[in-house]
Amino acid sequence: MHIHILGICGTFMGGVAALAREAGHKVTGCDAGVYPPMSDQLRALGIELIEGFGADQMGLKPDVWVIGNVVSRARLPDGTPKFPLMEAILESGQPYVSGPQWLLENVLQGRHVLAVAGTHGKTTTTSMLAWVLEQAGLAPGFLVGGVPMNFGVSARLGAPTLPASRGSLPPEGAGSPWGGPAANRGASARPGGGAPLFVIEADEYDTAFFDKRSKFVHYRPRTAILNNLEFDHADIFDNLAAIERQFHHLVRTVPASGRVVVNGLEEALTRVLHQGCWSEVRSFGAAVSDFTAEGEPHAFDVLHQGKKVGRVEWDISGVHNQLNALATIAAAEHVGVAPEAAAAALSSFQSVKRRMEKRGTVNGITVYDDFAHHPTAIRTTVDGLRRQLQPGQRILAVFEPRSNTMKLGTMKSQLPWSLEQADLAFCHAGGLDWDAKEALAPMGARAEVGADVDTLVRQVVAAARPGDQLLCMSNGGFGGIHARLLAALAQPTP
Repeated sequence: MHIHILGICGTFMGGVAALAREAGHKVTGCDAGVYPPMSDQLRALGIELIEGFGADQMGLKPDVWVIGNVVSRARLPDGTPKFPLMEAILESGQPYVSGPQWLLENVLQGRHVLAVAGTHGKTTTTSMLAWVLEQAGLAPGFLVGGVPMNFGVSARLGAPTLPASRGSLPPEGAGSPWGGPAANRGASARPGGGAPLFVIEADEYDTAFFDKRSKFVHYRPRTAILNNLEFDHADIFDNLAAIERQFHHLVRTVPASGRVVVNGLEEALTRVLHQGCWSEVRSFGAAVSDFTAEGEPHAFDVLHQGKKVGRVEWDISGVHNQLNALATIAAAEHVGVAPEAAAAALSSFQSVKRRMEKRGTVNGITVYDDFAHHPTAIRTTVDGLRRQLQPGQRILAVFEPRSNTMKLGTMKSQLPWSLEQADLAFCHAGGLDWDAKEALAPMGARAEVGADVDTLVRQVVAAARPGDQLLCMSNGGFGGIHARLLAALAQPTP
């Protein structure tokens, strides 16, 4: 089968492309403004990338067009289509499908799907879970919205049949406060009839311009992690209740023999489950949860209902990652990996590209790259770095409000709060319809604003001194600012 993917360089669609290629299909695709790491990964797989969405691509004559959610029926100011290829597909009557629907029909059918949902931490937790299952000898398939360093790729099909696990099955579990027909059934047998495993990052963003349901509704998981939930995606959701409704649609698709792993600290998730849950529930995070942690985020004991069942020691920072680990352990238990084995596997977890990825050190100044773009994610990322530093070391936060929600200015008032732990903050204000300088005014002289990346680089380099940690945060390429900062810092001081 030849598939042509519109919007191929998005993290999700790029993963779909990699899976299709591994399955033996011919894959081509198009996008605009591509950037690493996805573009590098696709070219390494031999997938032809075409710049733009020109209608001349109809000449490729694929068997099916797979449509990413970047594509729309939008018109440019002169009235011409923004995506002429999509208009030509519609006019021709040729078959097209969304990425999630293609994935369900061609990859996920017949597999035990473990889905990781939440406003924050999806990519990291999905990567953790895939690594734990890999270390247990279960050879899972996975699709991650990033590149896990343990694997070096964002997606793979995994074993076509389930190998025998090297980990031991856990003991019978206690009941769940949310009830459900499976609440008192422990994980004494592997769910899903021994089907091969597939771990997927489960995004609540909409599927395509012709399917406005959240992507994760297509995945039909047997194990679902609900990591956290707060308002985001202001471009498609009116309020938090609208997102809660989509999360409950996901819960409705989990079978009675399945498991929902939920963050016990999140009131929004409690509301979601109180709308109805028909599966076994395991909680983590809160003092009364099934799975809790005791110790600092970099070295902690894992407790199951108050009893120590494992220990995690790793080079990962932040309370948010400690919670991600607990969610991973609870989900892995559902498919037969004992918590002790899961905790041991996490000790060799190497994080994900663009998640506190150290890009280099010049003259004692270190530059990091991170995907954080929501105020809460910015705050937890800065706090995680702060916990690693010695007294006197400074954090210079360099960020780009690039997501649709941030561009709208919906959460601009939260930026000073999100940057409290930063010594200095530098905001890229290009393309914003709101006043970044005004939004950051509560920070006083600690915040600077640059209209373009060149200006931002000059501001940061002028302020930086040996020992500083430059934390660059964006959900896009950020104009290659990481390499540009390293190059500028290496220049002799006049």
